Amino acid sequence: MPGINESKEFLPVQIAVLTVSDTRTLEDDKSGNILVDRLTSAGHVLADRRIVEDEQGEIEKALRGWIGDDSVDVILATGGTGVTGRDVTPEAFEAVYEKAIPGFGELFRWLSYQKIGTSTVQSRATAGVAGGTYLFALPGSPGACKDAWDDILVHQLDYRFGPCNFVELMPRLTETGRATARK
Repeated sequence: MPGINESKEFLPVQIAVLTVSDTRTLEDDKSGNILVDRLTSAGHVLADRRIVEDEQGEIEKALRGWIGDDSVDVILATGGTGVTGRDVTPEAFEAVYEKAIPGFGELFRWLSYQKIGTSTVQSRATAGVAGGTYLFALPGSPGACKDAWDDILVHQLDYRFGPCNFVELMPRLTETGRATARK
């Protein structure tokens, strides 16, 4: 049965929050605030927080900056994952991924379907890894951010969660090849 192994020590993760929006400010960024509240309540560290416009180059620049920053383990982005012309977050994320994590978007949409029905097909939530950093792009709605955190990320970003989690893989994210067989 999946769950928390209380015999393991909790390991806080350093998380940056990126809001993609042409109109939001820190004062009215409900989705970003939800992510900050939830990650800090869980015991993680807010490494940084920014708002960028829905421009692929600006999103990529923010992502690459944090990917190159050793004080950031995870990036959570909210906004820009829909299907309108201004929604370019998934394209920016895919441009920086070394490896995609397709199961995240699949699981998010499956969970979302149970709450909002077929409207979930409009979500292009995505995840991947680059430079040893996990990247998660979530829809901009507060409900979607709550669902992604409460139903997926709170568990996968907790070292104590089993049978497995993203945190236990962090030391191995930058491996670049197979060990040479001993003779």
